[in-house]
Amino acid sequence: MWFRRDVVTWILMVLAGAPSFALAAESEETTVKFSAEELQFYTDSIEPLLKEHCYKCHSTGKVKGGLRLTARESILQGGESGAAVDLADIDASLLMQAVNYDGYEMPPDGKLSEDQIALLRSWVEQGLPMTTLVETAPAEEEGFHSPQVNEETRNHWSFRPVVRPDVPVVNEEAWVANPIDAFILAGLADAGLAPAPTADREKLIRRVTYDLTGLPPSPEEVAAFIADESPDAYEHLIDRLLESPHYGEHWARYWLDLVRYAESNSYERDNPKPYVWRYRDYVIRSFNDDKPYDQFLKEQLAGDELDEVTPDSLIATGYYRLGLWDDEPADPLLAFYDGLDDIAATTSQAMLGLRLNCARCHEHKLDPIPQEDYYRFISFFRNIRHYGVRADATVFEASIRDVDLPEGREERVKDVADWEKQLAEIKTTMAGIETEAAQHLVGGEKDDFQDQSSRFDILKRHAGEFIGQEQFDTYKNLRALREKLEKNPPGRHAKVLSIKEQGAEAPPTHVLVRGNPHIEGEEISPGFPSVLSPPEPAIHPPAHGDSTGRRRALAEWIVSPQNPLTARVMVNRIWQWHFGRGLVRSPNDFGLSGDMPTHPELLDWLAAEFVDRGWSLKTMHRLILMSNTYRMASTAVDQTAEEHGHAIDPTNDLLWKFDMRRLRAEEIRDSILAAIGTLNLEKMFGPSIYPVIPEEVLAGQSRPGENWGKSSDEDIRRRSIYIHSKRSLAVPILAAFDVANTEFTCPARFATTQPTQALGLLNSTFINEQAETFAQTIREQVGDDRPAQIRMALQRVLQREPNEVEIQRGVDLMTSLEEEHGMSPDEALRYFCLTALNLNEFLYLD
Repeated sequence: MWFRRDVVTWILMVLAGAPSFALAAESEETTVKFSAEELQFYTDSIEPLLKEHCYKCHSTGKVKGGLRLTARESILQGGESGAAVDLADIDASLLMQAVNYDGYEMPPDGKLSEDQIALLRSWVEQGLPMTTLVETAPAEEEGFHSPQVNEETRNHWSFRPVVRPDVPVVNEEAWVANPIDAFILAGLADAGLAPAPTADREKLIRRVTYDLTGLPPSPEEVAAFIADESPDAYEHLIDRLLESPHYGEHWARYWLDLVRYAESNSYERDNPKPYVWRYRDYVIRSFNDDKPYDQFLKEQLAGDELDEVTPDSLIATGYYRLGLWDDEPADPLLAFYDGLDDIAATTSQAMLGLRLNCARCHEHKLDPIPQEDYYRFISFFRNIRHYGVRADATVFEASIRDVDLPEGREERVKDVADWEKQLAEIKTTMAGIETEAAQHLVGGEKDDFQDQSSRFDILKRHAGEFIGQEQFDTYKNLRALREKLEKNPPGRHAKVLSIKEQGAEAPPTHVLVRGNPHIEGEEISPGFPSVLSPPEPAIHPPAHGDSTGRRRALAEWIVSPQNPLTARVMVNRIWQWHFGRGLVRSPNDFGLSGDMPTHPELLDWLAAEFVDRGWSLKTMHRLILMSNTYRMASTAVDQTAEEHGHAIDPTNDLLWKFDMRRLRAEEIRDSILAAIGTLNLEKMFGPSIYPVIPEEVLAGQSRPGENWGKSSDEDIRRRSIYIHSKRSLAVPILAAFDVANTEFTCPARFATTQPTQALGLLNSTFINEQAETFAQTIREQVGDDRPAQIRMALQRVLQREPNEVEIQRGVDLMTSLEEEHGMSPDEALRYFCLTALNLNEFLYLD
């Protein structure tokens, strides 16, 4: 909020030659007079000091913090944080606190000397005498203005309600498999373009199999699809892939990128987050079960506040615990608000496509989001307990719950029964020893022996007498074992990482001046971004009394069909994850500075369809994948059409063909293991795995190798989504191929081309070990028949039948390796396998 005058109602009356000057203040009844000596003090001592150290930011034009120091009235009125000077309490004045570096630190380039501070204090004590006492005109704000909330900004395309548009009528109706095609074809026709032909079946099955499962089809699956001439073969393929458990493993990875999923805290120690893998498994199961997207969001935002709280909904709230955590912050209060900012940034960008976090310290510079709106949004999370305090033990107290999960329940019940049985046996044996010894006790010892805590000391005194030494040692060991068992009982419930609040009453939320948690501005209450013309939050505390109900109110508003952003943002992401780019190219930014949709009517049609079809992701997959738009080839019908398309639409915004793409990092690793036949697809879920990382990579950590475990050979071959995600240590092959940055929400990964990719796929220990395994498998299956070896390797890598030219090229390569480089046949085969795993056709789709 900027404090400034629109109208100047009073002017300074200077009486030339008179012994005093008068200031007409805001009330006609108040006149402030200063002596000539006081004004001279200002002119000689204060004005030069202000000009040198303060006027750069606090004089004319767009002033910092809304504070002007050029007139007495402006100083008393103050800026964003209130009055700069309190004449009734000088020590509490923000001006004096700032120059003493108490809260604010002004000037920021270095503290004033004690003499200069004393001059300012004397000036304040005199009542702020100044020769310029009132602004003579409102200072014009120069430069760029933050967008305001008004009718113009409320009419931004993404802030308007979703209205289902009419499906265009097009001439080429035969090409329209569903309404998606009509919208695309209408845009192409307007630009004088034609769609590319349909991709051949070989490419199509590979494309859609990777898109839905992140895995290559087997050569047998490709052959069966090509041979299936039924008209619904493609539809059956889509249904089969959507029912595959590996669909959830692949599509969960997109969501985990968005919510900055990682399994460690970052910073120097980068310790693991306990049981965080349960959240990953929850996301996989949710995608496989086609959980409605609105329910999916509500469980993550307020799973502990819903009418029906389930183990799944509690695990879902682990969403709040995925961010960074500094276990040794220099400023704990700042660290707490940094955590809230991380939640606000992730929630607003991932679910709403708004960068609300840009308004933490000031008005949003690019969108109509006042700073107050940011803190109203923060207020929904204000009562959340911080992830931990300092030590890891505090994390268990603040963020871990006991939940009766179905998985592992039988094992837990058995563990408890075994524990109870063992404890009972120990107590029975000890009681027998105690009963026998008690018969020999007399007097006070006999009375004291009734006290269980005294029995050990009494028996110890008589060891070797009426109780043998061996018998006493047995008693001693049993006593120690009993204490150990009693201190470490097995859990009757599983432990999950989840949200906890401080209770039913939330502390007040204040606007923080310049984002500084130590300088509180006005108190505000929960609310939604005002530019969306939202209703007031309907907050109803849950019956259990452990939380405020604020997060549920936020969740209900976010998934409301009346919210103009949620459905648009998610269908844009689904489109992006199928086509490589969204209809809106800035998937986390639907604000004024974001990209306009390439097909706004199609986006709104998809959003309306998404909500009307019960927020079902699998329904949207079928709709998109069954379109002819998705089934287009990645090249035009001929060279002339290709050149024409590039001339009119070089970035393919109108979708006149399908865009080729490289496999993502996890797809590359999983495909290597799948091609050589070692990928472990049977084991899903559970604690994460630890692939072998070279020692030289581990050495790059502040604590080399710490918290990087060792997994079995069977586990190492599991899918990449189960790899432990440690923020300070990425698996080299994943890092080389642009795995997501887990410190922030990641809406789209880079697709870089850089030397470490080629080096890693040729020279790394991992790829050479896989090539060796691949070669051994081929030798075991086809022996020394060289053409058969080449054929099998290319079939497994390319998921198609190689032609004779490709086979002969492989034979020639292996012959050259033997004759020109002195390799053995086994070595030559290994090098051919290594070459095959580096083929572009293996690493790229289409």
